[in-house]
Amino acid sequence: MRAIVVRHYKTLINESGLIMGWGDAPPVKGWEADMAYVNDVLIERNIPFSAVYTSYLQRARRTGMFYARKRGIHLVRDTLALNEINYGDLFRKSKTWVEENIPEHKKDPDYVYPGGESFRQMQARSVDFFQSLAAKLQGKTILVVVHAGVIRGLISYFLELPYAENLKRKITHRYIGDFIFESGQCVHYDELGTPSGFVAEGVLALPWTRTLVSGALA
Repeated sequence: MRAIVVRHYKTLINESGLIMGWGDAPPVKGWEADMAYVNDVLIERNIPFSAVYTSYLQRARRTGMFYARKRGIHLVRDTLALNEINYGDLFRKSKTWVEENIPEHKKDPDYVYPGGESFRQMQARSVDFFQSLAAKLQGKTILVVVHAGVIRGLISYFLELPYAENLKRKITHRYIGDFIFESGQCVHYDELGTPSGFVAEGVLALPWTRTLVSGALA
């Protein structure tokens, strides 16, 4: 399976420096510009996809519909498993306030936010979903629209990077991750849009690859 992973459009809360998580917010002015950029890259690289998967949150579903409609795909499959981390009671709190008052914020992936979940729990559900897709969609190419936190979790897990050190890597709204799976393992990763913090800050050199020998890691 090949999964092209992109981020949703930019929202007013993204722009305002507040915590969002499972909440939602209207898009910013000119919200389609980032999606048009991503769409152009996918066309230029001749990357067709047969299905679109998104989180259950409106910003991801609407973004997924944008790409689906341009390709005559009538169904967008949404799931809670791909939702951003649930920050619970911190919805709409200032990110500055959270950093000053919760020392574990984006430092301890096992810290459970009040009324919400931990980054590790979010990573586990999204990784499980990806692995189930890879098992049943062998040979298929799909588009997946998710969130910055989910993307960091997927990269950290599938490329075997230390999670705690990568909870703050920048993921722009023009990010395009290219994941290829074989035998349930990610064997290839590249970025086709604006580089993530993993690349810009020297954590990853692209393209990243691993070799499987008879279904096992070499």
